[in-house]
Amino acid sequence: MKSNTIPTLGAAAAFIATAQAGLRFPCSTLTVQRLDPAGQPGALPSAHLHMIVGGNAFNATMEGDVGERATCTTCQMSEDFSNYWVANMYFKDPKNGTYHRVMPKPVQPLLGGSNGAQGGLTVYYTQFDLSRDNLKQQPIKAFPPGFRMVVGNPTETKKPHAGLSYQCMSGSSRGAIVSNWPTGKCNNGIFTTHHFAPCWDGKNLDTPNHQDHMYNTVTSEGFTNAPACPASHPVRVPQVTFEVEWDTNKFNNLWDPKTDKNPFQWSFEGTGAGTHADYMFGWKGDSLQRAMDKSECFYDGCGSIKKQAMSEANKCTVKDFVKENIDGWVKYMPGQDPSSKPMAKVKKSFSA
Repeated sequence: MKSNTIPTLGAAAAFIATAQAGLRFPCSTLTVQRLDPAGQPGALPSAHLHMIVGGNAFNATMEGDVGERATCTTCQMSEDFSNYWVANMYFKDPKNGTYHRVMPKPVQPLLGGSNGAQGGLTVYYTQFDLSRDNLKQQPIKAFPPGFRMVVGNPTETKKPHAGLSYQCMSGSSRGAIVSNWPTGKCNNGIFTTHHFAPCWDGKNLDTPNHQDHMYNTVTSEGFTNAPACPASHPVRVPQVTFEVEWDTNKFNNLWDPKTDKNPFQWSFEGTGAGTHADYMFGWKGDSLQRAMDKSECFYDGCGSIKKQAMSEANKCTVKDFVKENIDGWVKYMPGQDPSSKPMAKVKKSFSA
């Protein structure tokens, strides 16, 4: 079990207040649907349910310059029309086997006028770590239009890659960083983190398994600089990270750790090792590059990026493409009826 670099919410606020590099901002939930234009492009619906944030160009198929097509975003940075998504968390009742969707809540602390975020997740873009950017030794190249990537694999059953983690939140503590589901009750929710690969081959916007155009040199948890990129993937890109707080509290009186196994799972019926996340680049023009080129500036690129009130961000929506019920207690999670065999489709999509 690894110790947390930021053990409490108070410590997190203090740490962020003294940070000197990178971007950090919240994005409210845009939609929750079975769509996955990075992992399963063109599939309508995709194999399992996702919680999605970002720009309103989101669709089953996304090609070209997303930043030019979108007209609004649920992210605080108003020039960021990217999309960020993760599998939705579910609670499985140990008594009768039915499922209920777990809702995300805004990651604390909310800084710089970002109060009002609804659900969603918090995004980071770091050049080196949160204390310095090291741009003279390690320049950063922003992603090009049409770029996408995936980290993690829903079919993984052993242990996720370093940087993919869980924390059992209790009171003001985020808890220790672990690589699988917490085994006890978390009275303030479950905190999940996804650190993406920082090395790109400089050529491909995507590859068949949505990962081979990237090389993941991340070897530790927390916001530490990933080791150097190999010659096969020489381009250093921003280290993208998602954080999500899942509101598991309301289910705590429905299970007993002494007699029941962990009742929380992802929307694909896999293991905790299958945690994964998807990214579709959509920053407008050179806005992300401008922010990454700013030396020793944290949060909003020292003013180089325009922000919007979260009350405005929360107005951004997309239509319901799949039109299926995702709320309340259900016998099967969306797409997980055994007759549909969704994991076979996912395994093919993520195979090398």
